[in-house]
Order: sequence, then structure tokens, then C-alpha cells
Amino acid sequence: MTDTPSNRRRFQRIEFDAATELAQGTRRWAVELHDLSLKGLLVRRPLAWDADAARAFEARVRLSDDAEVRMEVTMAHEEGELIGFVCQHIDLDSIAHLRRLVELNLGDETLLERELAALGGF
Repeated sequence: MTDTPSNRRRFQRIEFDAATELAQGTRRWAVELHDLSLKGLLVRRPLAWDADAARAFEARVRLSDDAEVRMEVTMAHEEGELIGFVCQHIDLDSIAHLRRLVELNLGDETLLERELAALGGF
């Protein structure tokens, strides 16, 4: 991947395989998680994708039987089979789980602290 301005990310994306669901009103889609960050997620578009891109979604990423990341997200971009979502709201339990996941994957506390500062000090 080249480091052009359009490809630079403010937050490190973690490739992660976890059961993930998007919901919008009464509609639900099981999606394949491509990657996750402190600011959003990237998923593979499901076959029956008929969502309203202008409305918010709830994303649920199951980390384990007793740990889940829940975010209110909006669609940011769609490129080929991938759809990017940006986090609009995340609860404290979810940010704690996500922080730990990012911390384990980055392996550098300085990078984690920089990302948390950019996010707003979580």
C-alpha cells in the first residue's frame, strides 16, 4: 500500500476475525470483518446489502463469549466489496475492550497513547 494522503490513516487498523453484525432499524446483516480501529471498522459487503447509507448503524463485534464491542457508526466509504464505517458513539465497556485489543496488536504503548489522544483522551 502506498503512503499517499488518501491512503494514510489517522488510526492504526487491526486485522481481526470476529463475528460481526450491522443493524439498521429492524434490518440486520452478518458481515465479514476486515479490520477494526479505535475510530471505526471495515467490512466486506454482504450479498443482501440494501441499507440506507444516510442513516446510522449499530455495529457489534463479538470478541469472546463475554466481550463485545458495540458502536454507533455511519458509512464513510464504499470501495469494491469493502465498506468503511466511522464510529459516532461507543460506550465505556466497548472502548475498554477495543483499547485492550489495539494495545495488544500495536505492541507499542506510545502509538496507543497517540491514538487515544487523537480520539479524545480515552
